[in-house]
Amino acid sequence: MATNSSSIIELLRQINDRVIIVQFLVVVFFFVNMMLVVTFFQSTSFHTSARYILFAFMLLSDSFMLIMSNFLLVLYYYKLTIPVPSCIVLCIVVFLYGVVEQITLAAMTLERYVAICMPLRHAELCSTRSTVHCILIIHGISSVHGIVILSVFFASAPSSFYKGNKVCSADMFLLQTWHRDLRTAISQLYFYIIFIIVAFSYFKIMKVAKAASGQNKKSSQKGLKTVTLHAFQLLLCLIELWSPFIEVVMLKMNLLSYVQLKYFNYIMFYVAPRCLSPLIYGLRDEAFFLAMKNTFSFGLIKRSIT
Repeated sequence: MATNSSSIIELLRQINDRVIIVQFLVVVFFFVNMMLVVTFFQSTSFHTSARYILFAFMLLSDSFMLIMSNFLLVLYYYKLTIPVPSCIVLCIVVFLYGVVEQITLAAMTLERYVAICMPLRHAELCSTRSTVHCILIIHGISSVHGIVILSVFFASAPSSFYKGNKVCSADMFLLQTWHRDLRTAISQLYFYIIFIIVAFSYFKIMKVAKAASGQNKKSSQKGLKTVTLHAFQLLLCLIELWSPFIEVVMLKMNLLSYVQLKYFNYIMFYVAPRCLSPLIYGLRDEAFFLAMKNTFSFGLIKRSIT
């Protein structure tokens, strides 16, 4: 009995520490994202570039998902219950924006492919109007996942399920084993398609970079590095798909290890990919960093980085 009590106390202490760490990370990355968003809106030169429009859109969606996932994380760790209809509304939003980042990364990769491999058609294919249409298409494609999961849930859940309060989690909508299999199949279909797009763009840009010379070669190599970083982001997101399978096995073995693994997966494969965006297009991009420096007068940051 004493051993069980001490284990529970230790578990609660670890939960408190981890939640505090997550709050700190979310606040820091949200602050950085908002600085970059403000820089985008303050600098009109970025408003006509498909690259930066998609970047700003991804920053906003990532920041929104960080807040939503953090809220659900706190509810889950402290076992706080909310009415089921409210949970459904929250999860609808999470389902919608859960894959927006990945699809936007694919769109940004294609934009780099067009800019480097089809420069004469870049202005036509990547105009501001086309970019706005692309953002609408991204929302439409990303909503397919949530529509399928929720349609199956509404068709299967009894009316009593909607009554009372529950701990809100996306897993509560997976009532049957085949529901989980369906979610996995849809997620893998998304990532296989995105992987093909990124791989295709990478090899095409790499081919152009080898054949280019002078300034064109430098631009092509920079685009290749950007696509490589996109691929790394997508790899982390892909690993996130397999996390639930490992977590289920760990839950059956040891509760404390399960909590530790779930926390690790959330930081590494959910938060980390969404925090690479400021590095790739914000602090790494010279034009954007210069605009941010002029907006916020952050000369010391540039010196410390270099």
